[in-house]
Amino acid sequence: MIHCKELNKDFETKKEMFSELVKNKDILIAQKKSIKKEVDCSVLIKPVIVRDKKEIANKEDNIDSFNLDKLKIVAIINTTNYLDSHGDVHIPGIWTKTLRENKMIMHLQEHEMEFDKIIADGKELNAYVKNYTWAELGYSYEGITEGLTFESTILRKRNEFMLNQYANGWVKNHSVGMMYVKIDFAINDEDSLNEFEAWNKYYSEIANKEEVDEKGYFWYVLEAKLIEGSAVPLGSNPATPTIDNGINNEPLKNTQEIIEPLKSTVKGIDYNYLIQNLKLR
Repeated sequence: MIHCKELNKDFETKKEMFSELVKNKDILIAQKKSIKKEVDCSVLIKPVIVRDKKEIANKEDNIDSFNLDKLKIVAIINTTNYLDSHGDVHIPGIWTKTLRENKMIMHLQEHEMEFDKIIADGKELNAYVKNYTWAELGYSYEGITEGLTFESTILRKRNEFMLNQYANGWVKNHSVGMMYVKIDFAINDEDSLNEFEAWNKYYSEIANKEEVDEKGYFWYVLEAKLIEGSAVPLGSNPATPTIDNGINNEPLKNTQEIIEPLKSTVKGIDYNYLIQNLKLR
C-alpha cells in the first residue's frame, strides 16, 4: 500500500495515486494557498551532508555572550531546487516579487509572531536572494541553489535568548513563513501530459533526486509571498544553515563588518588571591 499525504488515503499502486492527485489538483492547490506555510517535521528528508567549512558557523565553543550588545549574523532561510517535507520544490525566482514589494519582513523565533520572539526587522534586517553552490552550504549535491538570505543584527535588549543561541552556533536550521501565490504539480507519469511536462522541466535541477524519485511527484512553487523567516530546531528544508554567526567564522564576501564583543570595564575577582590570603577567624 502507498499512502498519499495530500489525500490522506492509501493506494495499491502509484498509478492509481497519480490519477487521483491529478483529478483533485485544483482543490489541493486551493487548500495550499489558503494556509500559511511553516515548518513541518512530520516527514524527515535525509540530507547528504559533507560538513566542513568550519561546520557552517555551527562550531560550538560555548561563547560567553554576556558582553555582546548586538550580533550580526547571516542565515539561509530557504533554498530552491530542494524537495522539502511539504512535498514542495521552490523554483528560482520565487522571492523576486515579494522582496521588491514587502517592507515588513521579520526574522522570528520559531514562527511566533509575538513582540518577544522578534529577532530582527526593519533596519536591523536585510533580506535578499543569492546563488550558492550546495558545497558552500555544506552539502555534497551538485549544482546551484538560490538562497533566501537574512543578514540580521540581533539586539540584546530585544531578544537576548536568540542572541546567545546564534553566538554559540546552536541555530542550525531555518524555516520560511509564506503564502503560496503561484504553484502547480509535477508527476513522473507519461499519461499525465501537463504534469509530466513539468516533471521533465524541473527534475534535472532538483538536488535531492533520491527523495523525488521515491515520491514520484512534487509541487513546484513559482511565486510566494514572504511573511517571515524563522530560526527553528529542525526545518522542513534542512539545507538552511547559519553561514555566519558573527563569531566563529570569517565573514562572507561583500557583507558588513562583524560586531566584535564589547570589552568589559568591570574588573573580575581574583579568586586565587582570595584563597591564598583568606584567614579563618
